[in-house]
Amino acid sequence: MGEALVAGLIASGWAGAEALLVVEERAEQRLALSERHPGLVVSDAVTAGDGLVLAVKPTDAERSARAATAVGFDRALSIVAGATLGQLEGWLGQRTAVVRAMPNTPALIGAGAAAIAGGSGADQATLAWAEAILGAVGTVTRVPEHLLDAVTGLSGSGPAYVCLVAEALIEAGVLVGLPREVSRSLVLQTLLGSARLLAESDQEPEALRAAVTSAGGTTAAGLRVLESRATRSAFIEAVAAAAERSRQLGE
Repeated sequence: MGEALVAGLIASGWAGAEALLVVEERAEQRLALSERHPGLVVSDAVTAGDGLVLAVKPTDAERSARAATAVGFDRALSIVAGATLGQLEGWLGQRTAVVRAMPNTPALIGAGAAAIAGGSGADQATLAWAEAILGAVGTVTRVPEHLLDAVTGLSGSGPAYVCLVAEALIEAGVLVGLPREVSRSLVLQTLLGSARLLAESDQEPEALRAAVTSAGGTTAAGLRVLESRATRSAFIEAVAAAAERSRQLGE
């Protein structure tokens, strides 16, 4: 997710690669990042800057945040799953205004969806700074912190759910006789077109689904199978499970 954000910021023109500093402990990963993003400054140590973006695994969050306190930052944006504002403020110190966020990987192509919540020291300027970063690679919504676990389970993990649907549909196309590349092309365009239709239409998803579903027709036959396999319930339970795991990571 951290690299997706870096790539998205560079691609969107929010900042040149040379204006960004990525701190990475592993030498092989530093080399790989430098090769994938020419001009990007990659180091094994934190140095002073305009602000800190904390993008590490939850198990590394406290150590990484405390390392940053030696340098000192006025503001920090965290995209660490499960790390609460209280924890982050404790690790980073009172000097740092903290914003907690949950973006998702479509930020890589400027189509991300993120939600943010500000800590006790985050004023409107700090929130605007965080929104400018995440807004360069997608949409940003402000929510109370207690809703961020739900955001994690929905849009944070959501791209994986959509990709799983894409995988299944491609395999289904092959099963009914389509060449794999034809199936893949049709599935990807169907997902893209459906997403645009949902975003650009003034109708709710239920109405758009009903418009495709003729009585006794092919779509009705397919939907009957999906409903009989509790597909809708499976998605609801998946989001709930991911949200619960996010809560557990914060404990």
